[in-house]
Amino acid sequence: MKLVMAIIKPFKLDEVRDALTPLGVQGLTVTEVKGFGRQKGQTEIYRGAEYQVNFLPKLKIEIAVADDQVDAVVDAIAGAARTDKIGDGKIFVLDVERAMRIRTGETDDAAL
Repeated sequence: MKLVMAIIKPFKLDEVRDALTPLGVQGLTVTEVKGFGRQKGQTEIYRGAEYQVNFLPKLKIEIAVADDQVDAVVDAIAGAARTDKIGDGKIFVLDVERAMRIRTGETDDAAL
């Protein structure tokens, strides 16, 4: 099992979710976060106001998937979240040692 973690622009969430649904992804966690990457120190325009970039609003998506789904999930997120502009985000893939569905006690792939 793997944990796919993606940092994306907030307005791309619906597109990412729509891209993941046909792959059989049944759940994901979304967290509002702030951060910066290469755009640090640049002046940005956000909702009509110009400001110096310190931290930009982003979303962190976390999805636990079976090993055989990882490539499709990463490709779907990358395709749906891409704007070809700086700040599109990053995707990380981490190993998951164990998973358990609390309600039923199912473990590992069955818990996903």
